[in-house]
Amino acid sequence: MSNTQISSNIWFEASAPSNIALIKYMGKTDTVNNRPTNSSLSWTLNNLRTFVRIKQNADLKEDQWNPFVRNDLRPIDLSEKGKKKFLDFFAKLKAEFKLTGFFEIESANNFPSDCGLASSASSFAALTLVAHQFAGARYLPKELAKLSQKGSGSSCRSFFTPWALWHEAGAEEMALPLKDLKHMVILCDETKKAVSSSQAHVQVLTSDLFKGRPERAADRLQKLVTALRKPEGQWKNIFEICWNEFWDMHTLFHTSVPAFMYLNGDGFSALSQILEMWHQDGDGPIVTMDAGSNIHLLFRNNQPDAYAKYQEHFNNQFNLWTDSGYQIRKD
Repeated sequence: MSNTQISSNIWFEASAPSNIALIKYMGKTDTVNNRPTNSSLSWTLNNLRTFVRIKQNADLKEDQWNPFVRNDLRPIDLSEKGKKKFLDFFAKLKAEFKLTGFFEIESANNFPSDCGLASSASSFAALTLVAHQFAGARYLPKELAKLSQKGSGSSCRSFFTPWALWHEAGAEEMALPLKDLKHMVILCDETKKAVSSSQAHVQVLTSDLFKGRPERAADRLQKLVTALRKPEGQWKNIFEICWNEFWDMHTLFHTSVPAFMYLNGDGFSALSQILEMWHQDGDGPIVTMDAGSNIHLLFRNNQPDAYAKYQEHFNNQFNLWTDSGYQIRKD
């Protein structure tokens, strides 16, 4: 008896983490397979996860998506376009894993979606994992990553932890000494983005500054990996490389045709405060941003006082996401 027959009316569930790139993926050489114009390096955000569950339903005439409702999760409100993209990719997974019939699919995050926290990466990775689980297949992580990449490019990095390198041949784990960074997000805007990441990949190509972008990213990647391999005494250098890299990406947004911005007044204010704190202390977190308004901070494990200081300082102004979960702004 096939797995699809014995699994009818049983929910299968999987989850996958988000990730934050320190060297960014922006721009594609192949939009069908989501091949990037440059290699990228990311840190896996194991506490920011998407949960997806599927169940075969003999009464359905087509695959159906609904929010996954659970007390500890935030239901995803997919647009019709987003829903179609998700279901179209599931159809490809069904063909890959030889799944028959139609399915109920439910998904949700434990963090805000569509606001620059890479919910697309974790969603498509989780969908790939649960389809693979349902099929009883035995793909290697690299194979699953390459498959998931076709749904969402950055999702391929979510199959590896804590560091993932994504290059032309696919994604893989990268062994680096720093393995226990502490993560915090300053939530400058939790509303849905007006310009999706997919749109951003297309629009940045119209910027005059995109010329030379792959070369700049490759140069920063080489310098960053060199510094991360021997991080003692290199932390400020790591901070500067990552700071320049996310500004490079956001400047492409600001100079595309038409121009668009994720950074808002709150974001500019927070970044200015972070820079001032770095200058005062001579130390601080790695700072980066995705294609969104929110600011990611990564601290060394020997910076507990700095972590507490930034948490206290910014929680007076913003909601935060910390290693202990969602932190509501203090009044």
